[in-house]
Amino acid sequence: MITDLPALPARGDVDPLLDDLPTGGRLVVAGDDAALAAVLVRLLRRERLDVEVAVLPAPGSAAASVWGLPADPAAALALARDGTARPAPLVRDDHGGLVAGHHTVGPVHGEIYCEEHRVLSGDAAAITVAPDPDGGVRVTVAGPRRLGGLRAGLVTERSGRAVQLGCRPPVTIVRDGVPADRPVARRSWYRHTEDWRLVRP
Repeated sequence: MITDLPALPARGDVDPLLDDLPTGGRLVVAGDDAALAAVLVRLLRRERLDVEVAVLPAPGSAAASVWGLPADPAAALALARDGTARPAPLVRDDHGGLVAGHHTVGPVHGEIYCEEHRVLSGDAAAITVAPDPDGGVRVTVAGPRRLGGLRAGLVTERSGRAVQLGCRPPVTIVRDGVPADRPVARRSWYRHTEDWRLVRP
């Protein structure tokens, strides 16, 4: 069954589909990363992470890049139809959202920790937080920045179960392509205790 939903589906759009979907059923999401994140939020809140999710990604999808999904529409459709669902780390933030592809911010002045490791202290041009397919959360910091008092223009990347950002002044997080409603001085991302089931190569 094909159902047309709004570009950013809400509870009233997704939940009726979940009501009719049997345990272990497959849902195919055709849309951008924000649409995928919105569907994943409903799966989490309805306790339906048993549902297999296949994705027909929009052009330029960060989620497709993170999860190795084909950009070619025909290949994506074939994978959605015939592919196998495998557990995938579900990354949440502390404002009720999920990361389908990536959350970004920058420039920023502050500190970032990945678990107990300090990844940033000072300035960064850009920060990207994404799921790590091998498990957990990956944070990427692009210079200029200061680490231990040194300035550099390199890129630092680290993965773990949780990432924390603290900054001044507050910054606007772009969540899967959609800017948040208001700037924040703190944000945390972490791996959920349960995985979701993604159809992927």
